[in-house]
Amino acid sequence: MDGIIALYKERGLTSHDCVFKLRKILKTKKVGHTGTLDPEVAGVLPICVGRATKLAEYLTDEGKEYHAEITLGRSTTTEDQTGDTVAEKEISEPISVQEIAKVLDELTGEITQIPPMYSAVKVAGKKLYEYARAGESVERPKRQVQIDELKRLDSHEITQASPSFALRIRCGKGTYIRTLAVMIGEKLGYPAHMSALRRSKSGFFEEADCLTLAEIEEKMQADDLSFLKPLELGVQSFPQVMLTEALHKRVLNGALLTEQELFKEEIVPSSPVALLFDGKLTALYQKHPSRSGVWKPEKVIELA
Repeated sequence: MDGIIALYKERGLTSHDCVFKLRKILKTKKVGHTGTLDPEVAGVLPICVGRATKLAEYLTDEGKEYHAEITLGRSTTTEDQTGDTVAEKEISEPISVQEIAKVLDELTGEITQIPPMYSAVKVAGKKLYEYARAGESVERPKRQVQIDELKRLDSHEITQASPSFALRIRCGKGTYIRTLAVMIGEKLGYPAHMSALRRSKSGFFEEADCLTLAEIEEKMQADDLSFLKPLELGVQSFPQVMLTEALHKRVLNGALLTEQELFKEEIVPSSPVALLFDGKLTALYQKHPSRSGVWKPEKVIELA
């Protein structure tokens, strides 16, 4: 069984819970997710099955879209609604739509984030949340993340009686929406936290493409594998090369190939490239690190 599943992760489950349950439903051990979603976050979670697990890292790299609720006036230990209160500040004057729009514009593009203490980022071989639970403090590494769009989904002033607003976020990998909520609050002069979150898109998959665990189980019981999407979806943003039968055999054996063999007279694309034979993904190749004009296998997907 090989392919990609567009799973709708329901609240209350960890990403690992989903993998564990799917291994039982699909009766296969080779199942992996493409980036964690916190238990309280629902939404799109692409799952790789069989040979598709070799593509998980590339699916993780694709852009994401979230629908979030940001609440001003209170910050928490976890930066979301599940944490204990750290600071509170009454919203004494209404915050205008224009003020919020200005801040959202300032935070669009490449920004620097510090991961929250309650996260799975590792420092000295230990996850940050393990330090947090032990009451230990540790210096957290800064990271650059890409924010492609911050769009307000409502249009009211923010007041003490109505301290929350809805936001659509389109961003690159590694972005912490919880931390973004805190950053928005800081720019507005208030403590803040992320009070709700749903991932509406991950890479090529949207909510409309997704099935729940229960729906996948129903299809399995009916011997309907239509929920398994082809591996080729996972590399559709890569430059693609169609192999001849002769090259196909060499690629299956992990051969080095020259640019002339791969690209003929065409412009040499960026690395890596997806190699396909008869419409099926065979391998991913990348430029050789030390031999000019030579490409080497990064991953051979198809079984020889």
